[in-house]
Amino acid sequence: MEKNPEVESFFSDAERWGREARVLRGYLLDCGLSEARKWRKPCYVDAGKNICIVQSFKAFLALLFFKGALLKDPDGVLEPQGPNSRIGYRMRFTSVRQVEDLEASIKAYVNEAILIEKSGLKVETRPAGEQELPAELIEAFAEDPEFAAAFDLLSPGRQRGYAWHIADAKRSQTRAARVARHRPRILAGKGLRDR
Repeated sequence: MEKNPEVESFFSDAERWGREARVLRGYLLDCGLSEARKWRKPCYVDAGKNICIVQSFKAFLALLFFKGALLKDPDGVLEPQGPNSRIGYRMRFTSVRQVEDLEASIKAYVNEAILIEKSGLKVETRPAGEQELPAELIEAFAEDPEFAAAFDLLSPGRQRGYAWHIADAKRSQTRAARVARHRPRILAGKGLRDR
């Protein structure tokens, strides 16, 4: 496939990981993917469907597969983006040599990701009702049915945001304090990051 001029600045202006990104770009284009600029990054698409995106971080360059959780990963090179990531998985690179050494894996994973997208497979996610909630939040719901009802009315994403934020505290006392602090926001139907 041909290079997309809209994406060119990401590769030509990159101070960090520029050489690595340009090598990686060649492999992605070799796989027949089209380039697009999405979320201010080079995104690689097949038949209008997002397959992967190149992300530059301070410590590494990443190739994120949008449905990476469905890839087999026989080479053990994929990782979730974070502890709460369930769908997108990425490969990390810290040198041109590493990108070159993983050429076969990159191309195999891209081809598998294209097949997954064409098949219509979706990553199974846990329904909102099955969200694991911290004990302190469950206790607050038992004491205050209005609070529990307000939480149930939140979108699944907002519910997850609160659950993760509260559960992230190491001490039970801190988790309980977070429940109390966010109770008014939840009653108002607001998410953790809403204004």
